[in-house]
Amino acid sequence: MAMSCRDRVLAAMHCEPLDRPPAAICTTCDTIDMMDCCGAPWPEAHSDPEKMARLGCAQADYFGLESVRAGFCLTEEAERIGCKMRMGNKTSSPMILSHPFNYDPQHKKFDDPSKLAEAMPLEDFVKGGRVKTAIDAMEIMHRTHGENYVVFGGNTGPFTLCGHLLNAESLIYSVWTDIEMAKSWVAAVAPYCHAFGQALLDNGADVVQMSEPSASTDILSPDEFKVMSKPYVKKAMALKNGMTILHICGDTRGIIPYMYDTGVTGISVEEKVDSYEAVKIANHRGTLVGNVGCAFPLFKGTPQDVEAAAKKSADAGFNLISAGCGVPIGTPASNILALVHAVKTWKPPAKG
Repeated sequence: MAMSCRDRVLAAMHCEPLDRPPAAICTTCDTIDMMDCCGAPWPEAHSDPEKMARLGCAQADYFGLESVRAGFCLTEEAERIGCKMRMGNKTSSPMILSHPFNYDPQHKKFDDPSKLAEAMPLEDFVKGGRVKTAIDAMEIMHRTHGENYVVFGGNTGPFTLCGHLLNAESLIYSVWTDIEMAKSWVAAVAPYCHAFGQALLDNGADVVQMSEPSASTDILSPDEFKVMSKPYVKKAMALKNGMTILHICGDTRGIIPYMYDTGVTGISVEEKVDSYEAVKIANHRGTLVGNVGCAFPLFKGTPQDVEAAAKKSADAGFNLISAGCGVPIGTPASNILALVHAVKTWKPPAKG
């Protein structure tokens, strides 16, 4: 009997043997074509749980991907805690306009982290705003698609969220000048990430996929990652009754082992890491997700380019074939369909 999409993704998440990996994008995938197909465009789909669920399920309903996923940006938590936003439109993502906590450049000090709880008590965090929208969307997606598909819920990593609240440039500068102050802020933010992740699972998600782009090796060295991100991701992703995936952008070769050290079920890596090298470094420590390039080939390439990249990830041994990062909203439908076709027709390479 053929496996259902849900069973196939669950088996991949558990690193169980499969005839082929699933094609399931665990990072954001909410293109303009998907908005048009399901009638749930941005910006409304960011703030309406019914529309968020409809758009989150469009990747399976109209494009044949083997999972469903919401929300669609990394600003939900930041706005809830106090960042001012520009919500964008159908072709532009929400943008943070201000940071609620201050940095005093003269004294090189942030506000005290105790002000975080004053601005947004932890017990109230998941009860409103777009955080609540995403939580409510999980319940809808579980009800409508959970029997046949794994439901992914997305949240933001603690170092990245801390940068949204303080200003990323100031946070990174403080890592070099006053690391204890920086650590105190990331430690204060981590419980909010945990609360959101647990609420997503409690309300219907099967997997929480955390994005921590500000912890990229383009910003933090591997040694800095071990101190400034890893321990707080570990605390934030110590979730009950579900699975977890950590995504970090860029060339993650130097931190793949540390990403697994956070205790997540799996990690997601970009195309900047060669597929075969990623599999070698991962060394079967957990699920490996990726790594079809988002800019090229998904956005700018041809369907043939996409098929080649997807088959390379499968040949290399990725457990779950996905985009290397968030799929650009202008990605052509033909390229999403090419990824699905490549994976569903993939055959293991001959041995010997």
